[in-house]
Amino acid sequence: MAHLPLKLVYITPALYMAGGVERVLTLKANYLAEHFGYDITIILTEGKDKPLFYPLSDKIRVINLDINFEELWHCSFIKKVFVYLKKQRQYKKLLTAELMRIHPDITISLLRREINFINEIHDGSKKIGELHVNRANYRNFKTEEANWLKNLFARFWSRDLVSHLKKLDKLVVLTEKDREAWVELDNVLSIPNPLSFVPSSVSRMTEKRVICVARYSHEKGIDLLLKAWKEVESQIDDWRLDVFGEGERSPYEQLIDNLGIDRARCALNERTTDVEKEYCNSSVFVLSSRFEGFGMVIVEAMACGLPVVAFDCPWGPQAIISDGEDGLLVENGNPSALAQNLIALIKDEGKRKVMSEAALRNVQRFQIEHIAQQWKFLFELINKKDQ
Repeated sequence: MAHLPLKLVYITPALYMAGGVERVLTLKANYLAEHFGYDITIILTEGKDKPLFYPLSDKIRVINLDINFEELWHCSFIKKVFVYLKKQRQYKKLLTAELMRIHPDITISLLRREINFINEIHDGSKKIGELHVNRANYRNFKTEEANWLKNLFARFWSRDLVSHLKKLDKLVVLTEKDREAWVELDNVLSIPNPLSFVPSSVSRMTEKRVICVARYSHEKGIDLLLKAWKEVESQIDDWRLDVFGEGERSPYEQLIDNLGIDRARCALNERTTDVEKEYCNSSVFVLSSRFEGFGMVIVEAMACGLPVVAFDCPWGPQAIISDGEDGLLVENGNPSALAQNLIALIKDEGKRKVMSEAALRNVQRFQIEHIAQQWKFLFELINKKDQ
């Protein structure tokens, strides 16, 4: 008798944004549906009438429950509690109904609001949690906005979270370091993100340009990068820095002026629609993040043949970069160390080219076919347990 295809349900808030999680989920789901024949449904809560940002296989069904948790963005803290509880009840009811109707073999939660009740839904499916940030920064309650009530809530939430994660059949994180961070759990394994595109060309390593691709936000450390670049600029005459990303640039533009950086050799650009072209028109990639869940941009840059200079931040870069072979890991948060490593690489053309070749070799392990096999093994192993 022929086996029915494995039936999967992914649960995530939205697919209308150009985010890393959205891109990775779309890439994986498309591959699993097209190459393994899996029956896949993605359940969303936000963006009811917005088009999906990344193309999705027509073999995949999308259900939008239209809960609109995004309404909470505009509420005061006290009102937020009441609106959240009402929406959470609605979400639990609608998601339960869908899972009971679909009856999937495996339900994969991207660990947003459904983690509070996903284990209570007895639809017969195995439950997997998929976490795209490191533990220290999962639901990071912003300290600059903290008060005693928020601090109390954050502590309670953290304890409650661990109790829910323990009940999952598996929790999948992105790096071995993050797997080790969940000391209370024995159901954790790591599977990295796949390379999001296969470049049609690679850098010729002739452009005197350093590139950074990152959001303009505190965790991405663009302020630290600019401080480092000021030091690079004072010692290197003919190279430039280009940053590409979304977000509010004005504080960083102000910092350029405060530091006296030469604007003819340093530009903060909007997000690019052709990131592959920008990688290939550069010779070094720099990552200045204070922390990373993984660091997809590192893998992308390496796939285009760029050596990477990165802060050794938790936890992504050290899971990708072989220090001294295909890139350089620098003391986390130290702009001067970042500058000195950039300067050393800029001055050594031979080292850059050797690292470029190593980057192209080493990045192959992140190709989608290798990552998809790891997920296939996990899904089929977990599905056999009851057979």
